[in-house]
Amino acid sequence: MSDAELGAARALFVVGAYDRLGRLMPLLLTGAEHGVRTGPAGAARAAEVWVLAAQLAVKQGRTPAAGAYAGLAGAAARRSGDALVLAASARAAATPLRRTGRTREALVLLQEAHAHLTVSSRPAAAALDAAGMVALTAAYTAAQAHLPVIARDFADNAEQTALRIAHSPHTADGPRELSAGQCVLYRIGIERHLGDVDGALAHARRLDPGQLLTAERRARAATDTARALLDVGDMASAFAQLRLVELAAPGEARRPSVRALATRIAADRPGLPGLAAYTRRTAPDTSRPAW
Repeated sequence: MSDAELGAARALFVVGAYDRLGRLMPLLLTGAEHGVRTGPAGAARAAEVWVLAAQLAVKQGRTPAAGAYAGLAGAAARRSGDALVLAASARAAATPLRRTGRTREALVLLQEAHAHLTVSSRPAAAALDAAGMVALTAAYTAAQAHLPVIARDFADNAEQTALRIAHSPHTADGPRELSAGQCVLYRIGIERHLGDVDGALAHARRLDPGQLLTAERRARAATDTARALLDVGDMASAFAQLRLVELAAPGEARRPSVRALATRIAADRPGLPGLAAYTRRTAPDTSRPAW
């Protein structure tokens, strides 16, 4: 498995091409199983594959599989000794842990990863970027655990890190995940989980989707906004956001969790114009077996 193959697989993920990525995944997983035993570099690459597998399984609603892949990623990341890979594996583990009621365990993993990335007084740009993303994931995790002080402290930390990166002259050496837009996106979900739906919607209004560099992120923004709108009973506006999900990444609109939002809208407003057609278009393809 080459870096180019792994990069191509990641590119499919960020555009929401989950069916195509699923067809490639068995080959990638076989490569990871062989590569993890070849030394630190092979272990790092294997961990990245298993992180991607965990992320894809989350998108497909396959929580047990996501947890299993995240566990493999974590073990390979520790073998690699690479703090960036360890951070990615911690973030991959956070979602299945949250979904299985182990939110506190997820938070501990993320706090440890963040500490490793920030131990240096002058961390490299890549470490700052990873630390900011870990902080956002930790903030979202803490919000789901109803820990507002920890959630907002981590979110503030991520915003400060994003500003530090934006004003540094030495960070133009590659694409970064962390940005002001990414921080606003996470604030939507954080405030919603903390019970401040008005605050969540205020962040949604602040967010310029053009600040988000990938289709997957733009779809996530629309999904989180739809959830907040559903919380205040605005079914028509929530459906408008689901249309934006489909526009950004059709594969996102077919996710089980996103289809569940459409089902909620249909239960309340079955005659909403365009909803029946949307539901038909976003029906999952059940003819393909899971990878």
